[in-house]
Amino acid sequence: MKQRGVAAVVLGFLCVGGLVFSFLFMDLLKKYELPAPKKQTPPMSTPKTTTLSTSTINPYFRSLLKLLEWPGPPTPISHYNSSTSPTKCNYYLLNPRKVYRIGEKLEVIIIARDHNGQPKQYGGDFFQAKLHSPALKAGVTGQVKDYRNGSYLVTFLLPWEGKAQVQIRLIHSSEAVDVLKRKREDYPEKAYFNGYFQLNGKSEVTECNLEVSGDEVCTYKYPSTGGTWQCRRPQTLPCNSLIYHSIGGFRTVTNHLEDSLLNSFVTDVVINGSVPSIYVTSDKTSVVLTSHLLVCRRGQEPRQPSGFYYNDRWTSLTCLGRHFPRPADALSCLKGKNIYMFGDSTLRQWFEYLESFISSLKRIDLHVNDLSGPLIAVDADAGLVMRWRAHGLPFRTTKTVMANIHDEVAHLAGIGGGPQTVIMLSLWAHFTTYPVRVYIERLERVRQEIRSLLLRSPETTVIIKSANTGYKSLYISDWLSLQLDMLLRAAFKGTGVIILDAWDMTSCHYLPDNIHPGPPVIKNEVDLMLSYICPK
Repeated sequence: MKQRGVAAVVLGFLCVGGLVFSFLFMDLLKKYELPAPKKQTPPMSTPKTTTLSTSTINPYFRSLLKLLEWPGPPTPISHYNSSTSPTKCNYYLLNPRKVYRIGEKLEVIIIARDHNGQPKQYGGDFFQAKLHSPALKAGVTGQVKDYRNGSYLVTFLLPWEGKAQVQIRLIHSSEAVDVLKRKREDYPEKAYFNGYFQLNGKSEVTECNLEVSGDEVCTYKYPSTGGTWQCRRPQTLPCNSLIYHSIGGFRTVTNHLEDSLLNSFVTDVVINGSVPSIYVTSDKTSVVLTSHLLVCRRGQEPRQPSGFYYNDRWTSLTCLGRHFPRPADALSCLKGKNIYMFGDSTLRQWFEYLESFISSLKRIDLHVNDLSGPLIAVDADAGLVMRWRAHGLPFRTTKTVMANIHDEVAHLAGIGGGPQTVIMLSLWAHFTTYPVRVYIERLERVRQEIRSLLLRSPETTVIIKSANTGYKSLYISDWLSLQLDMLLRAAFKGTGVIILDAWDMTSCHYLPDNIHPGPPVIKNEVDLMLSYICPK
């Protein structure tokens, strides 16, 4: 009885913490001009699966589902105390030694424990690890191996000379990951959108999504791609009077126990360890990590880790990345280029960075919602044209003209390509609330069109920005993003495109995780992107 009483107090405390987290999440959405999540009353309680069957997916993409296998609880837990506790977990150094040299590996063992302090007997906890030095503004990600018995091996590369220390965070317990997985697959309408219908002075707002419930719906089909979008049919207006689109809100689809597993008190928490700071030395036997690298070009597979920070500058371990400290350097690289960017706000940050960095690059005001575009900036003297627009629906944004949101596949089909054409894509952040099969179907369409583009114009440069770290919620979580990122990389492997690894660049920087990374990270991302366009 005493244990039950304590558990009740803990859960009550965590419920308050959940409210705090909700307020913080809503504040972030306001900061980036997105509406705050709206809770449905009563909450959605009946799971709804997508009509897309795995049998309709290309066999190649169906095989990719195996990449997403993730261990978890053998049976659903009924008590919060049985879940992994970040304050009870610990880690220690494997095979400590007196001297550490550049190029060597550092190995750490994590022991996961529940809230009662008992060692976990199964895996599935989502840890993120980095080796870093605040004084040197240095950082590198650690690779986590799940032994599936409650213990984990973390391997760090030692890439710089000087002091380094380990940091490991429990992002989600295995029990929380299980919640994320089930809600992703069973509740595709947990994030919903508004459709604004207007005609002859009348207006109505209805719910829209990739698929909506009910018989009375308006279905909009993209002729060139086969993709569809649905809205509940207005009571008095016709389907063709849909004028505007916006995010509607986020539904509550979790119970009390599930809320506690996703609470901010147990999410994204640094765990304690017994690993002291180490000092990495450099001598004649030290490995020169970049000595074997080639210039940046298409077809190179990102390594693990794909690079590291030192003095706030990213050194790629995939290719010989360059840095472009002066606006004239970046402009010289982009002279004569015809740039198309299709994606989310993390790709729009590249557009905004270049627009600000290169003073001669001037935006043309198209009188549109900047959050969805289209945006265009030109430097007529340099022959440079740069565009950004949101990828097709689903896209979470403030109220915007529906006709301005175009399917990215249709746009790709209309690009001739050539040696001066650069195409950039970022396609993941707005798909985290949907069953993974929805994302696979979208990737298949994009992949087919990119292959057609490169077939007719093989000299075209195509750069795909990977996912990056950021939110830690039921709707937009690093674990959900990581799953999509694994699919993204696998889908475009061997297609001749460039995968720019933004995950490593955001997960080991000294700035806190943010879905919209800070200026130092964006500068390094853009420098690496320019390294592929101008490798020499």
